[in-house]
Amino acid sequence: MNNDHGAGRADWVIPELGFEVETERLRQAIADWLEGTDPEMSEALGWQFLAGSKYFRPLTMFSCARAQTGEVSDRVIRSAVALELFHNMTLVVDDILDRSDTRRGKATMHARFGQLNALMTSGYMTAEAYRMMADDAQAVRLLSELMTRLGAAECAQWRLRCQPLGVSDWRKLAQEDTGSMFEVAACLADRSEALRLYGRYLGMLYHACDDVSDVRGTDALGEGGGDEDIRDGILTLPAAIATLDKDVREMFRKPDASNYAALAAAFRAVLPEAEAELDILADQARDEAIKNADDPAPLLALVDRTRLLGNKV
Repeated sequence: MNNDHGAGRADWVIPELGFEVETERLRQAIADWLEGTDPEMSEALGWQFLAGSKYFRPLTMFSCARAQTGEVSDRVIRSAVALELFHNMTLVVDDILDRSDTRRGKATMHARFGQLNALMTSGYMTAEAYRMMADDAQAVRLLSELMTRLGAAECAQWRLRCQPLGVSDWRKLAQEDTGSMFEVAACLADRSEALRLYGRYLGMLYHACDDVSDVRGTDALGEGGGDEDIRDGILTLPAAIATLDKDVREMFRKPDASNYAALAAAFRAVLPEAEAELDILADQARDEAIKNADDPAPLLALVDRTRLLGNKV
């Protein structure tokens, strides 16, 4: 599942990290791209991007670029647009898989335009991302890596539904489902592998914060997807911890309306243990920043802001 359930855009992060100008450049680049899209797709694409974005993946790219080169170049902005197209493709597909009719307070693309149009538009976004980066072989390789990892992660997550696996298994899924895109964001920032592991741990932290905030019912990441995760037997971080208990494990294997509330309560009960995992991931990301960045300050600030998304508000 893609971890962007919410209506609440985290715009508060952008000024605190000092990326207002870069984010506006990104928004303008996306608007310019939308102007030139195929008329068959333009209405659905406009609908998709109308809700805005939290821009955490571009913010990761901007932070890594600033940490390594001191600036956010036009090439980085173009790469960020391509990554946002990939990200929105995953949102469209996830909404279909999750049978979600709303996202960020408005109808999802398949609910508004039909499943066929949504699927074709998701493919269009992917193709456009590759087209934008066609003259950059390294970027194309990174995006291809991302596409293969995302597809495999989605298949694995659905294959493992309702299986009470542990935190180590959750980590593997989070690394591929969310960490992969943050890894690629970090690598695209300066076309190197130096901050790949930073991106991985930051993405896993973001994934974990989303899992925790869904269980809490907070709106730090927006309108939560916790109910859908319980219904579908998705291995969230709280689920991985709570299913160490035999009774919870049996309910998780066969979730139905009669035990949704009990599962939710069990997941809430293990939030302190989940918080400890968030702290571990945050520390791992910080360690990678300190070891490998020329100027780790922007990366450390992003870790701190990301970690706050898991807090009760």
